[in-house]
This record gives sequence, C-alpha cells and structure tokens, in this order.
Amino acid sequence: MSIKKELLEILACPKCKGDIHTDDAENWLICDACRLKYEIRDGIPIMLIEEAVSVDQT
Repeated sequence: MSIKKELLEILACPKCKGDIHTDDAENWLICDACRLKYEIRDGIPIMLIEEAVSVDQT
C-alpha cells in the first residue's frame, strides 16, 4: 500500500525535520540525512524516533 504523494510532500523526518522518501517497495520512509527509516504499517507511516531503524542495519 503506497503513501499518497500529497502526504509524502508534507511529511518530514521527526528527528532532523529533513526531507524523506519511500524505498522502492514503499514499505519504509527514509531520511538520508539521519540514515533512519520509518516503517509504513497498513498504509500508516510510523514516525516515532524510538521505532526508527538505521539504514545501515538492513
């Protein structure tokens, strides 16, 4: 399930407030500046820093 383009345009990384983008499968929102990714569950982005995963871990 993908995120609507309008929503993606207004979302920002909760840690650095920078731009985010989806991965190829659209299962994660990724912040390149923080090197963190946030899961998208059932079409809902989980934008909690505590639940973010390092891009380097996967």
